[in-house]
Amino acid sequence: MKEYRVKDIPLGTKGVFTLAVRPEHLASQFKDALLPPVLATPVMIMVMENAALNAIKPYLETGESALGTRVDIRHIAATPVGVRVVGEAEVTRVDGRRLEFVVRATDETEEIGNGAHERMIVDLSRLSKRLDAKRAR
Repeated sequence: MKEYRVKDIPLGTKGVFTLAVRPEHLASQFKDALLPPVLATPVMIMVMENAALNAIKPYLETGESALGTRVDIRHIAATPVGVRVVGEAEVTRVDGRRLEFVVRATDETEEIGNGAHERMIVDLSRLSKRLDAKRAR
């Protein structure tokens, strides 16, 4: 697998991901009916992670992907069904295969979340072999 350096994935590289909030994205549907009908935190995190992946997709080689390995996120505002959420990510550090991002999410009114995210570039065939070995146990 190729070794990644700052020159390969430039610091400041940005990605975006947009999601229209639907009923299945709500905490009351996704997690527990006792919760209010607002965007679930894990779904907001998914939006941020997808933005990070979109930032680096052009730099990945065939047979590679990048898996999330860390999130440190604050969910600071509620979002109802029918509202559009935009996740944004920016590469802040490249250390070999490990990539760090600053991430944020906004709805049509305000910032709803922010924090840090980390992804690791993986070779998909090598990962598949590891997963097969786990299934065989």
